[in-house]
Amino acid sequence: MKHLLLLRHAKSSWDDARLADHDRPLNKRGQEDAPRMGRFLAQQGIIPDYIISSTAKRAWRTATAVADQIGYDPERIALEPTFYEAEPEAYLERLQLVSEQYQMVMLVGHNPGISDLLAELTGRYENLTTANIAYLRLPIQHWADVDEALRGQLVQIWRPREL
Repeated sequence: MKHLLLLRHAKSSWDDARLADHDRPLNKRGQEDAPRMGRFLAQQGIIPDYIISSTAKRAWRTATAVADQIGYDPERIALEPTFYEAEPEAYLERLQLVSEQYQMVMLVGHNPGISDLLAELTGRYENLTTANIAYLRLPIQHWADVDEALRGQLVQIWRPREL
């Protein structure tokens, strides 16, 4: 059994219209929600072995804030350019490359792809809004076996406003 956490980046800022979408930072709410979600995971004892994040600034900052709260070295976060504006297949392809030593992986990405990935892996669509985390159990022994035919179990979705 493998465990997967899907995290949509925290709320981003639109204050500087000159910034490219990829370069938008977190806004005040995002800066509060990202560490809040990390603290919650730490309190629950849900600590990923490996974190893979989109290279977009708002996603990377979200991943870093969560990592800081769970005691995960932010330098170990794997940055994945294909997660920016990704379809579920990009997430699946990257997951298939994850080392077998990792039992719990966190993917930090964007909508609609991250919500579509959740639906693809569970058969249940849930819109992951900013800073939401979905926890899935996958009935596989090897990350290489992750594909669109796999049906995992959605254990829980956590939303900052509900914590």
